[in-house]
Amino acid sequence: MTSDRAALGRLRHELHTPLNHIIGYSEMLLEEAGERGWVDLTHDLHRVHEEGRRLLGQIDRFLDPSRGETVDLGRLPPELLTPLDSILVAVDALRTRATHVGGQDLLPDLERIRSAAERLIKLVREGMSSAPAEVRAGARADVAPRPPAEPSKARAEAGRILVVDDNDENREMLARRLQRQGYEVNMAAGGREALEALRAASVDLVLLDVLMPDLDGYEVLKRLKSDDGLHDIPVLMISALDEIESVVRCIELGAEDYLAKPFDPVLLRARIGACLEKKRLRDQEVRHLRELAEWNMRLEERVKEQVAQVERLGRLKRFFSPQLAELIVAGGADDPLQTHRREVTVVFLDLRGFTTFAETSEPEEVMGVLRDYHAAMGRLILAHEGTLERFTGDGMMIFFNDPVPVPNAAERAIRMAVAMREGVEKLAAGWRRHGWDLALGVGIAQGYATIGAIGFEGRWDYGAIGTVTNLAARLCGEAKGGQILVSSRVATAVEGLIEAEEMGSLILRGLLKPVPTFNVRRLTEQGG
Repeated sequence: MTSDRAALGRLRHELHTPLNHIIGYSEMLLEEAGERGWVDLTHDLHRVHEEGRRLLGQIDRFLDPSRGETVDLGRLPPELLTPLDSILVAVDALRTRATHVGGQDLLPDLERIRSAAERLIKLVREGMSSAPAEVRAGARADVAPRPPAEPSKARAEAGRILVVDDNDENREMLARRLQRQGYEVNMAAGGREALEALRAASVDLVLLDVLMPDLDGYEVLKRLKSDDGLHDIPVLMISALDEIESVVRCIELGAEDYLAKPFDPVLLRARIGACLEKKRLRDQEVRHLRELAEWNMRLEERVKEQVAQVERLGRLKRFFSPQLAELIVAGGADDPLQTHRREVTVVFLDLRGFTTFAETSEPEEVMGVLRDYHAAMGRLILAHEGTLERFTGDGMMIFFNDPVPVPNAAERAIRMAVAMREGVEKLAAGWRRHGWDLALGVGIAQGYATIGAIGFEGRWDYGAIGTVTNLAARLCGEAKGGQILVSSRVATAVEGLIEAEEMGSLILRGLLKPVPTFNVRRLTEQGG
């Protein structure tokens, strides 16, 4: 005799196990009979299912601790035998009908229902205290289990579920039901086996029994939630223990939900679907956070690379033209610093009267003039995409078509030179107020030059060497203030763009032959 709440709960759990088999297998047989159109079987299957539910209600009322009555474990109510006898009669009829319609594959499940009913009859007649341990534990009938469904991609996508229960019949029945719903199912016969299985392969959900002999469900749940690699796996507790204390304890330990056995198949499907959806959303959130962290890391790296590139570009621009500096930083297909040969248009310019000015003026005044002059000329060089080879005091050498090729090098050179002349004329108006008489002289030539890096480790210049550079320098030396002297090759290339006067053939130092020379007076209306 006992009225202990825990003892009654354990007794209810032991009685629920065979009841779970009766109800569960009858539900699955009803589904299979309906799918195959075997209407003759459904009446008796409904009878088995309804009697199982009726028996469940009777047992729960008998063992309800709220009644406050003591229960004699040696004598269970004899009225429990009536639904059990009805179940056995229905099973015998079903065996015969299933054989007639070709449903021999249903016979093992019918035998499982018979075995469960017979175990309950034995418990009712002999009492729990006198029943053998294997009967009290709900030992399964000697019926070979159906082979598990083969894993498939579709099942894996629906979800992987681990079923943990120490009762073979419970595991197989639940696994088959889940496989019918499209899930991939693994099974574990106890708590320790479940933890090993989870560490070996990932799953999307664990269906965990509460009462197990090695590690009970509470302890398994604790270990899962304390393991960094496993704590995010959702756990749905399943047990015949339906006391509120057990439910609360499982939820407090981290379970997603709690489902009492025998469970309603619709409710089971809904609870599993909800748990898997939460897992999917959680996995999606984790994946998005990981992707965001990776994107942030890549962005930080790219920002660092860009900052380093900008700093490097800034340093290079102090020595090279912007175009050349950008090519070096970008690492184009061809190394712009490697020696190469190319046709270029070369522009030399310097200030007439600068030597006298420098000798008769204070250094600060000279630096002020050069600062304004270099700033104005530099803007025009950049605007016309010229490459500044070097500047020495008031002298500058610029060339076009390298390192960035342009289709109209001569035209760019002429337009830049005319703009420079106008710019210096504006500056000269202010210089004259200080008594400084300065004017711009320009020489332009076109031809092939050898171009590349010139210098030594730690200090490199980008230089062009060839007759074309000498010719442009000599023409600049001959130019008077305000003149832009160009070679005949340049004048021919920009014909129609300029109004020029022929200066005749000049004998220039360092050149063997006289050079036909033209002075650019202005751009034509078409050129302007």
